[in-house]
Amino acid sequence: MSVIAVEQQQYKTYVLSDGNAQVAVVPERGGIITRWQIANQEILYMDAERFKDPSLTVRGGIPLLFPICGNLQEDTYTLNGQTYHLKQHGFARNLPWQATNQSTKDGASLTVSLKSNETTWAGYPFDFELNFIYTLRGNSLQLHYRHTNLSEQPMPFATGIHPYFAVANKEALTFDIPSTKYKIKGGNEVYSFSGQFDFDQEEIDIAFINLTGSSATVTDRDRNLKLTIGCDDHYSTLVFWTVKGKDFYCLEPWSAPRNALNIGEHLIQAPPRSTVETVVKMTVELG
Repeated sequence: MSVIAVEQQQYKTYVLSDGNAQVAVVPERGGIITRWQIANQEILYMDAERFKDPSLTVRGGIPLLFPICGNLQEDTYTLNGQTYHLKQHGFARNLPWQATNQSTKDGASLTVSLKSNETTWAGYPFDFELNFIYTLRGNSLQLHYRHTNLSEQPMPFATGIHPYFAVANKEALTFDIPSTKYKIKGGNEVYSFSGQFDFDQEEIDIAFINLTGSSATVTDRDRNLKLTIGCDDHYSTLVFWTVKGKDFYCLEPWSAPRNALNIGEHLIQAPPRSTVETVVKMTVELG
């Protein structure tokens, strides 16, 4: 049975339930998913104290990345001879969204929407509407993203997510990544991936490139939990990020790498008055 409940916490929170799984969504705080729970196991990490402070970026849940993923060089890009400024990961994760539709047919589904406004035009001179649909079906969470260009000129953008997954013992993780090549943040040199990470490093921030498949899996042997992240062919980059001493790791599907608005690599171009749809699906197996 699928149910959607609304709870007034610090922010209005929509709780999607299907079977023994729950997902919590806070539209007004960047359209973010704050919790994903299956059989009383927390799938996502959330820094609750940081979330309480609206002046800080959220560290946890599944923040939304648009119209860039990662950072631009000096936080600027040039379009048609004019220079614009965008902070890391763009503005979508920091703006209030609206809950615009919900359904309990074939799972619990919530649509959150964001329209261009004076805040977005300052750094991104396009009229657009985003309609992102979250659907929970048992142990699977589908993220269906609709990017509509309302402008009269092509709209270049990147789209992605920054999910924080909960982990108590990173040494118990094993990875199946559809790439053996990666770049370290801030560098252009390409390295070979051995299949494991050195978690004694203070921070790991790498981008897998040249993906050879559409899904990646992470197995947590301590929790008997297997996570699979599948993406459609719009997604070219898979970022892994973690910090020593923190109980999370991030595995982030991006449609384009850092600085894509400047270098043009893997940018999506939405034609005038058209919609580009992308899909990410995450599934958890327990036991």
